[in-house]
Amino acid sequence: MTADVVVIGAGASGLMAALTAAEQGASVILAEKNRKAGRKLRITGKGRCNLTNDCDVKEVLAQIPGDGRFLYSSLTAFPPTAVMQFFRENGLELKTERGRRVFPCSDNANDVADLLESICRRRGVRMLCSRVTGITVQDGAVQSVLTDTGKISCRSCIVCTGGLSYPLTGSTGDGYRFAESVGHTLTPPRPSLVPLICRETCCERMQGLSLRNVELRVYEDEKLHCREQGEMLFTHFGVSGPLVLSASARMRRFGASSYRLEIDMKPALDEKTLDRRLLRDFEKYQNRILSNALTDLLPHAMIPEVIAAAGASPDLPVHSLTREMRQRLIQTIKAFPLTVIGPRPVEEAIVTAGGIRTKEIDPRSMQSRRTEGLFFAGEVLDLDAYTGGYNLQIAWSTGRMAGKSAAQYAQRHFTETE
Repeated sequence: MTADVVVIGAGASGLMAALTAAEQGASVILAEKNRKAGRKLRITGKGRCNLTNDCDVKEVLAQIPGDGRFLYSSLTAFPPTAVMQFFRENGLELKTERGRRVFPCSDNANDVADLLESICRRRGVRMLCSRVTGITVQDGAVQSVLTDTGKISCRSCIVCTGGLSYPLTGSTGDGYRFAESVGHTLTPPRPSLVPLICRETCCERMQGLSLRNVELRVYEDEKLHCREQGEMLFTHFGVSGPLVLSASARMRRFGASSYRLEIDMKPALDEKTLDRRLLRDFEKYQNRILSNALTDLLPHAMIPEVIAAAGASPDLPVHSLTREMRQRLIQTIKAFPLTVIGPRPVEEAIVTAGGIRTKEIDPRSMQSRRTEGLFFAGEVLDLDAYTGGYNLQIAWSTGRMAGKSAAQYAQRHFTETE
């Protein structure tokens, strides 16, 4: 079996790379070990697929905590506007929601994956359901790709195998092994956009409680690191939900730094306003005990935890509450404390941080600086971003760049050897 270009992995970057290489006139084989292409893509964004963000290149780069400069060429060549135009021109209707997040109007991630697979087939990409076991290199250049069903001779190869997150979708670190086998080095993979484990046992007692319109503040070594408003969730191990996942991407020094969280249950109220609100509630429920007088202000499951964190007694009659006790309650409601032990395993993360070091990749082509004809795209690289569609934008831009460059390399190589 032969091809100009072999793409390993039919995820977001792999599908984009394959259809782009075929668009350039290259013969392309897309090797995927799963029976269905785009398995992780089909579940992204809770199955809705936040496929990009309606912003400019500068704003995308600002959402990348690592080596964002590496992406300047690929993002400029295929920015969010071009991504949206690509999908619309191919029949996918899009909509823009809060935070300029772009989704298919159908709210169905399968429509995105199916469309990309359909374009691949229309452009002549051969879809091979096979597990890649290695890449052979001779005289510093790619010669073939080895699979469990045989060898594929090729002029160039694009590794789009993803990271380590969601291993059931096929992201099991194969690309890291391929890269290391030809001399590349890795920034150790670690979880990003991941739930957090907390020391406090109150999280387990509040398991399943979802908070909305709260502010989450993250402190790194006692210094305010970031803050954001939105939704979060208590779990048996700690906390999760959109606010927590977003915060985790900014917590990049686990082991070297300590982290703690504060939850502001009423971010719209300053302490004086909250005090007036408490006084009104306590007047309304003046014959009740404290645990039964906060029902208008806090979720039921959180009332005993807030009272305990404030050092008060749940059985204290409201009319016996001192001003000092009330002040401690206010401070706790405005800054409910949690201590972060660490992130959940990378297998539970939405994306993998770390991966193939970008200094070993040419940013203008996505080609390896170690091996000619070898290209990389997507999450296998040491690139990750915050939430909002930016990680898929990285996949589209690097996949597009790698597909075009790999096809041009293969055609140039063919001319030179004929």
